[in-house]
Amino acid sequence: MTSSLDQLSAGTLDWLGANLDHFDPYAVDAGTATHQQAAKAVLELALLRHCSTWTGEPHGERLGGATALLRKLWQRPEFPRLFDAHPSSAPTYGLAFAALAPDGIDDTVRRATLARLAPDFLSPAGKSPLKRMEIRFYADKAGASHTIEPYAELVGQSPLVTLTAATPEDAAERGPATGEAAEEDTAPLTDSEGYSLTHAAFFLGDYGRTPTRLDEDALAHARELVRRMLDHCVGQDRWDLVAELVISQFILGLEPLRTPSGAAAVECLVRAQRSDGAIPGRSAALRASPSATAGEFFRKAYHTTLVTALMTLVLSSGRPSWHRD
Repeated sequence: MTSSLDQLSAGTLDWLGANLDHFDPYAVDAGTATHQQAAKAVLELALLRHCSTWTGEPHGERLGGATALLRKLWQRPEFPRLFDAHPSSAPTYGLAFAALAPDGIDDTVRRATLARLAPDFLSPAGKSPLKRMEIRFYADKAGASHTIEPYAELVGQSPLVTLTAATPEDAAERGPATGEAAEEDTAPLTDSEGYSLTHAAFFLGDYGRTPTRLDEDALAHARELVRRMLDHCVGQDRWDLVAELVISQFILGLEPLRTPSGAAAVECLVRAQRSDGAIPGRSAALRASPSATAGEFFRKAYHTTLVTALMTLVLSSGRPSWHRD
């Protein structure tokens, strides 16, 4: 890794490790651990640990505390009940819980959580292509039976293929909040579209572990769309999307540190990183106030700090043998 990527990796992983009590809903001094997004935060931590297994040391050492916490939570019958506080997301959270279980634990709670999923949730009926990709991604990892179509049939409906960049005229119609200025300031995609783009890459490419199945033209389209969105987000200091888009570049077969947009993105995140390793919010505009309490700061900072740590793990994981530039 480069010195900048090393700095981001060490800092973000150390900050996460120092703040595990805020993830743990059952900590004695939980404080904000029982905040409304507790279940989502723990599942994101589990995804980080899952991806860290591809890179080994020293990341395994830095995530040792997180792994211990996750092993404990995955064996508490009451933990999956936290998902019920989010009715629209509860089935997805339950499936992700089953998929991201640490190795070598008593999987009674995992199996029970999987058994509670309704069969129609594991079917394609009434679901968007992105949602179907997400369900297949986690169901395959969990070993759950489902009727979602193969990725080869989903890839053509993916946001990586179907989304197109906005023109300056499109942005002007949205109003001044999203841009009515020069072309280089035009947001190529809305926030929602940006997240759809990155998440489609995550699910199709398993964070760089599997081929995306995009043909040559679709791959070129997706790479250009990611580049344009990444350049825009770097210019706007939209840190969480910056990190997600860099991961997407890697999934799409690029070496982000060798691209102008990817290199600028890493330096953008380095500038945002605090001395304690945290990235203080989803963006410069949404960063935590200097007067924020520890709990308030955690709520603002944990997601972007975690996704930045994930970016560093993905970029340092190396290419699988199937990959060809």
